[in-house]
Amino acid sequence: MMAGENQPPHQVVIVGGGFGGLYTAKALSDANVNVTLIDKRNFHLFQPLLYQVATGTVSPADISSPLRSIVSKSKNTKVLLGEVNDIDPQAQKVIMGEEEIPYDSLIVATGAKHSYFGKDEWEEFAPGLKTVEDAIEMRRRIFMAFEAAEKETDPEKRSSWLTFVVVGGGPTGVELAGAIAEVAYHTMKEDFRNIDTNETRVLLLEGLDRVLPPFAPELSQQAEASLTRLGVTVQTKTLVTNIEGDIITLKQGDEVKQIAAKTVLWAAGVKASPLGKVLAQGTGVECDRAGRVIVEPDLSIKGYPNIFVIGDLANFAHQNGKPLPGVAPVAMQEGQYVASLIKQRLKGNTMPRFHYVDRGSLAVIGRNSAVVDLGFIKFTGFLAWLSWLLIHIYFLIEFDNKLVVMIQWGWNYFTRNRGARLITGKETLPQVTVEEGYYSKEKGRQPVNV
Repeated sequence: MMAGENQPPHQVVIVGGGFGGLYTAKALSDANVNVTLIDKRNFHLFQPLLYQVATGTVSPADISSPLRSIVSKSKNTKVLLGEVNDIDPQAQKVIMGEEEIPYDSLIVATGAKHSYFGKDEWEEFAPGLKTVEDAIEMRRRIFMAFEAAEKETDPEKRSSWLTFVVVGGGPTGVELAGAIAEVAYHTMKEDFRNIDTNETRVLLLEGLDRVLPPFAPELSQQAEASLTRLGVTVQTKTLVTNIEGDIITLKQGDEVKQIAAKTVLWAAGVKASPLGKVLAQGTGVECDRAGRVIVEPDLSIKGYPNIFVIGDLANFAHQNGKPLPGVAPVAMQEGQYVASLIKQRLKGNTMPRFHYVDRGSLAVIGRNSAVVDLGFIKFTGFLAWLSWLLIHIYFLIEFDNKLVVMIQWGWNYFTRNRGARLITGKETLPQVTVEEGYYSKEKGRQPVNV
């Protein structure tokens, strides 16, 4: 693979502009290669903060950066907007519509989306959180629920509008539930006249015996205690067996019960990008049950040392016998490793297998509270929250994003205001029951013209 002086530059194609793909491209900016970065979006999205978009803290543009802007100083890198629908490993080409793009090295980093464990029909009633569109739809549903409750005169239906169910007690679910509780009990408590937002119910459902299962048990306990103080009702060992309309069927042990909730948000599982199966069909590589591609110790796939799969799409189980978690730091380190491997191969050198360095896990639980596990130390509370905030700002890609988010968070912290509470997207207004009178929390039942 060592390049000769008269040979054309090594062609590297990267599919996916998430953390894995972007960090690979940036690490190759000083190499004697040509890099083509392909993504169906023209921006990089800082997914860990999507829940803040969904709950009105920041706007989508605050956690997004145009890919062309990010790599503009990397003169060996070009960006193509499009979707790869096939890969020809024998001809060493990726297929994007009618266009064929040749490669010498291919990095596939197309990530994952939310999984409903075979119940895809639930997506209509319980959106997940992986894209900007998902976050905007969640935001629409959350704030439309309060608007509908303000107009609803039927007490049971009003209660259903004010009930929010978050399915999945991992970091995303915990962060969502805590943020919704803050919106209801603090941010908007003076904004409505006919409802008392303190009557809001926020339920967090987790199938295992504790929230934040990847964290240490003591941090899970601290997280649950913090959620409870915020007003979130945490129900562990609880499985969702059906979602239909505004009725959620739950199973707790042998007990089956139903909850009426107009807003259900999904944070319970993920499945790999469909491109993993496309790659498997063309190369014979194995995929796991979640659709992740089984990779070799150097992140290549079996039989094809020039094809690499990284990030959420990869099942790398060579370190401790189980797959690495689908988090941003894993994708970042994998991207940097693959870039180094390609550069070393071009020099005729080899590299040891990939080794992930776990620098810790963090999850925020509302205002002033978070849990941090750095391995050698575990802590919670305000210091953990401050650490979470600084680390997330640090990893925002562009400086202007960091500055905007830091100012926004500072303002929100002191005012408890969430200035991005915009209801956008679908134009359909919720159907509510309006009787001959309506209930005002200040004046009791008042007449209304129907």
